[in-house]
Amino acid sequence: MMSNKKFSLKLAASLAPMAGATDSAFRLLCREQGAQFTVSEMVSAKALTMGDKKTAQLMAFTQSERPYGVQLFGYEPETMARAAEMVEREIAPDFIDINMGCPAPKITGSGAGSALMKRPQLAADITKEVCGAVQLPVTVKLRAGYSEVTAPELAPMLELAGAAAITVHGRLRDRMYKPPVDLEVIRAVKQAVSVPVIGNGDIFTPQDALKMVEYTGCDAVAVGRAALGNPFFFAQVNAALSGASAPQPPSAELRMSTLRRQIELMCAYKGEYIALREGRKHAAWYTRGLRGAARLRSRAMELCTLQDLDAYIELVLDANLAT
Repeated sequence: MMSNKKFSLKLAASLAPMAGATDSAFRLLCREQGAQFTVSEMVSAKALTMGDKKTAQLMAFTQSERPYGVQLFGYEPETMARAAEMVEREIAPDFIDINMGCPAPKITGSGAGSALMKRPQLAADITKEVCGAVQLPVTVKLRAGYSEVTAPELAPMLELAGAAAITVHGRLRDRMYKPPVDLEVIRAVKQAVSVPVIGNGDIFTPQDALKMVEYTGCDAVAVGRAALGNPFFFAQVNAALSGASAPQPPSAELRMSTLRRQIELMCAYKGEYIALREGRKHAAWYTRGLRGAARLRSRAMELCTLQDLDAYIELVLDANLAT
């Protein structure tokens, strides 16, 4: 059916969805630093259609995060279509993303995530049903394949089914997150379809993003793990992609004030108890590359209150501002 729903992209970095990390607070900071769009954590289509409250919370967002997409996972075309309809009606994001890339055994075990790459016709049927159920553009996130490379054959089927853009993580499911990423697969997908293709995987420096774009011809890149504790990365990648001069790396003070703001935002909608426990890993990520990072990481795992956080920030700055 080919999509007539435009998914406009510029040559820039977006935030890849990451379970347990890309919540509303973090997405907002990434948007402010130049992420061209953000995507929710993975949402179970089945849980959503059964009225699960926690699932609804995963999708909550603020207007400042737009353009924003909700990522759904599942393996039943009708359930996925019904969930997409609910998302469009109740959440009204800018697009819906279908997860066909998650390698986690608890997702692939049910036949969802990257397991769909073993069943190309089912993957196409899901895409067609979801596209037919909503007015929003529908994008799809793929891996290179499950145990063998199939993305270049699957991508045109998804385009035909209505996908408005395709993101490719250049690794087989079997490889999980082991380097290296396979740029050849992203290039082959880009050559196989006419919709925009977003490259993903192993972008840890602005140069990695440039190399991916130059080699594959992809229309944009998606950044995941490199952005954790480092929302400033988007401004750095976008400068490299546009040929602008690199921004100053963030100082220890800027990192800590950003961490403080992120956890304050989390407190506003999760409450202090949950926000601080979920914020521990973020606090540890924000110290990457700083002096005393290993010791600070273990201290981060003890945070329970905003008062603890302030003491932790003081500790980080004492270790990194000493002359």
